[in-house]
This record gives sequence, structure tokens and C-alpha cells, in this order.
Amino acid sequence: MPRLRAFLTIALLLACAPAWAARVNAVHIRGVDEAIEENVRVALSLVDAIGREVPERRLEYLLRVAEDEARAALEPFGRYSPTITVTPVQRADGSHEVTLAIDPGPPVRVRRSTVAIEGEGARDRYLREEVDAFRPRTGEVFDHAVYEASKTRITRRLAERGYFDADFLARRVEVTRAAAAADIDLRWDSGERYDMGAMTFVQTPRRIVREDLLRKLVYWDEGSYYHQGKLDRFRESLARLDYFSRIDLEPRPEDAVDKRVPVTVTLTPARRDVYTAGLTYGTDSGAGVRLGFERRYVNSRGHKALAQVDWAERRKTLTVQYRIPAFAWLDGWYTFSAQGADEQTDYVDTRRIEFVAARSGQISRQWTATASLHALRERWRLYTLRAAVPLDAYRYATYTYPALRAEYVDADDRVFARNGVGFTGTVRAGVQGLGSDADFVQLHGEARWFRGLGERSRLIARGELGRTFTDALVDLPPSLRFYAGGDRSIRGYGWREVGPRFLDYALGAKNVVTASLEFEHYLENGWGGAVFVDTGDAFDGTPSLRTGVGVGLRWRSPVGPVRIDIARGLDDPDNPFQLHLNIGADL
Repeated sequence: MPRLRAFLTIALLLACAPAWAARVNAVHIRGVDEAIEENVRVALSLVDAIGREVPERRLEYLLRVAEDEARAALEPFGRYSPTITVTPVQRADGSHEVTLAIDPGPPVRVRRSTVAIEGEGARDRYLREEVDAFRPRTGEVFDHAVYEASKTRITRRLAERGYFDADFLARRVEVTRAAAAADIDLRWDSGERYDMGAMTFVQTPRRIVREDLLRKLVYWDEGSYYHQGKLDRFRESLARLDYFSRIDLEPRPEDAVDKRVPVTVTLTPARRDVYTAGLTYGTDSGAGVRLGFERRYVNSRGHKALAQVDWAERRKTLTVQYRIPAFAWLDGWYTFSAQGADEQTDYVDTRRIEFVAARSGQISRQWTATASLHALRERWRLYTLRAAVPLDAYRYATYTYPALRAEYVDADDRVFARNGVGFTGTVRAGVQGLGSDADFVQLHGEARWFRGLGERSRLIARGELGRTFTDALVDLPPSLRFYAGGDRSIRGYGWREVGPRFLDYALGAKNVVTASLEFEHYLENGWGGAVFVDTGDAFDGTPSLRTGVGVGLRWRSPVGPVRIDIARGLDDPDNPFQLHLNIGADL
């Protein structure tokens, strides 16, 4: 009896023992492009077994299903009739390598295509444009990803334009393998278009500004047609106020009455006071410290206040500013500011104070404008030698003048533009006897152009042109003159190095012209490089162009490109190399 019990125990253990284990070392996929290969690899259960010990029977099963898995992975690319050969090879150490040789066969192409929107949306011009842009078209390869993206885009567009009851009338694709053909039947019933309903504002956990101030930003009338773009633009207007740390806009079509969609706007206040501090250094100003204070909302009417001190060895600046919302005409601000500056170097002694009253506003999505009135009082004196012998007595200037500044930006991304253009133009003028010491008219314009080249490169062109009309340049204070040289002007030269100079001090000029051409190329990790050429001059009579060339390192940071450039001026063989650092958005 004990012998029988022992025999049965051994038999049971043998029956429960695992089958002989096998290991897959590699899976090779041949005959297809990179995109298809990756999709096949993701679909193969064999790939999950690489490097693992699996029972022999499990390996046999994985080899049997590999062809079906690969075949299914080819279909999204329009390949419905492939020839697939699975070849396992056992190596000397007992491990296996598997090769899938794939002939994808002829692609399935769209034979017939019916894509339409019926109902009220059939008359919507923008929806018709989406239908016309549907891909794949007749004769094109039936790519599942392209088809799904087009279908999703139209469905989303219907919701964006207020067709909340839209649904499919037909959603069918028939593939005929023998004919390598696909027939598409895709139709929507748009239903009725909804309208904009009542706006409800909720400021939580506390109310910081009056609701009537926020309602001035709502530029549409209740009962006008619904469009998600209206809410997106309204969100941008709220974000520019900088009052709130969180902005949630919730349209509620399920609560619509008479096809009017109510919208709940939930706003979380941002921190009221912002303090900033930092260290600074400039070759002209020396080492310094920057301290700032901003009150995002002074009162329930949304006023703002700001103060900033830049205190460096040779240059000191104090700025105070007060802003009042101005939404009655167009989005913007009334701004009142005062700035005092003092600069003491081996060559110059300047002091100025300037008061500005301005009205800014957004005219459209591309255009913004600022009209301002300036009152400037400036004193300056130059020195002939480092021994501080005055060149002449102090000169004084008083100018009261209006200015108008307009900015146009049309770009796919203001932080890092791939394709776009930006332009800024300024005109200012003063009249002798009306608050100014001399007559002058000054025009200044800057333009930037961006063009993407391939997926990772772009070409950047920049230009600047400024001109002053006056018969009394000597009476114009330094702050109203033009300068050239530096990282945003002509690289390869120091800040304000190009143009009329007194020893090492830039005097400034009546006119300025600069131009730049730059090529950038980026890697997948966000790092890149650049080559560029800059040229230009600040001049009174005829320009004498100075040209600089260089190379740069780039990094796509969240706040805009970080640019580190090394450049050299070509007009003097003794010119040293210049290092330039620039951080910030393109536009």
C-alpha cells in the first residue's frame, strides 16, 4: 500500500510539471516601411514574449496567431491582401528568433465616397468646407487613421458650431478585397443649430471684481448663434486680465431652453500681490538688483498697480504704473505711468523723468493699438576724458508729444512661430512751443517673418526702419534717438555699438536700418542650432552698413526659445567675438 501511494504521488507530480520551456530572443519584421512595422510589432503577442521563458506549447500558439495579428495590423494602412511568412529559427543555445516576411500587397483605394451633412447644417458654409476637405478622397489609399481623423474633425466641428443634436445617418465602409476597393458612406443629420444663452458668473471662494466689469468682455448678444470660438476668445480676454488662476467655461446644452445654451463661468482668484526679485548684470550698467511689486487687483473695479526698481552700478531706474480697465470701446486699458532714470558712466551723465498716459486696446485677433501722450524732461552731459572733464555744460530738453503704436501678428504660435508674420509701427511727433523744445516727427517700424522648412527647421527674417524728421537733432535727448547693435539688432556688435559715438559712448542717430536672416534646425529633444547674418546702421546722413555673422544654440523652453549666439562683426579684423543671450517668445 505505501508503495502504491508513492507511485501515485510521483505520477501526479509528473503530470503537473510544466512543458519544456522555450525562449524568444528576437522578432524581425521585413518588407514594410517604418510606420507599418511599428504597428505590426505592437500587435504581435510574440514581441511580448521576447526574453522570457515560455512553455513550448505557448510558443507554438504564438507562432500560429502571428500571421493573423500581423494581417490585422496592416489593415489600418489599407493593406487587406498581404502575403505573410512566419519563419522561426532555433539557435544552438535553444533560443528562437522569428522572422516575419511581409509582402503588403496592393493597397485598397477608395472607389466610391458619399460624405454629407443633411439638415440645417447643410447650408453652413464652414461645415461644407470641412466636408470638401474630407480625406481619403476617391482614388486615394483607404488609410484608417486619416479616415477617423476626418470623421472626428467633422463631428467636433458640428459641436463647435452649435449643432448639439447632430447624429449619424450612415457610418459604413465596405471593403472589397478582390477589387482592392473601399466604398465610404458617411452622413450626418445636423439637427437645429443652438444659440448663445445666458452667462452665469461664479467667483469662488470669493468675489474679487464686479460682475458688470466681466460682462463687458462678452462681445456677443444673447440669442446670437452658438460658436465655441466665441467662448475661446472670451477665455483669452479673461486670461489677459490676470485676475484669475483658473478659468472654467461650461456650456450646458442639456439645459437649453428654446435652443439657447446657458454657460457657467467659474473663476478662481489668483494671488493678489506678486513680489519679484532678481540679480542683473549688463556690460554698460554693471551688476545690479531688480525688485518689483504688482497688485493684480486693487479694488472691485479691477484696477492694477505696479512698481519696479532696477538698481545697478551705473544705471538706476524706478517705474510706477496704474492701470484701469477700458472695455467700453475695445478690450484694453487706461495706463498712467511715471519713470525716472539715472545713468552715470565714464563718458555720460544723464537723468530723465517721463510721464505717460495711454489707452491701449485689441482691435481684432491680429491688431492691437496704443495711443499715448508723453511728457519728458531729460538732462545729459558728456565727458571728454576718464578724468571727468566736461565736454560742455549740462543740456536740458523738455518734450510733450503724442504717439501711436500699432501691432499686427498673424502666426500659428506666438511663442514659437512656424509660419507667421508680425509687424510693429510707431509714430510720434512734437511741436515747438506746444510743450516741446523743437519740432520733430519720428517713424519706426519692425517686421518679423517666419517660415517652416520641413518638420524641424525654419527660416526667420527680420527688418527694422526708423527715421526722424527734425532740424534740431542736437536738441533731441538721447532717449528719442535711434541706436543699433546687440542681440535684437546687429549681432557681432555690442549693445548700441553701431552708429555715431563719442569715445565709447553711443550718441544716437536720426535714422536706423537693420535686417537679419537666420536659419534654425531643431532635434527631437528640443535642442537646436542656428546660423545667421545681420546688417544695418544707425546714422544721420548716409548709412554705412555694418555686418555680423554667427552661429547659435537653441532650446525650445515653455516660455519661448532660449537663444545663445556667438557672432563677430566683419567690418574690422580686430573686432572681438560677441556673446548674445536672449530668452522669450518669438512674437
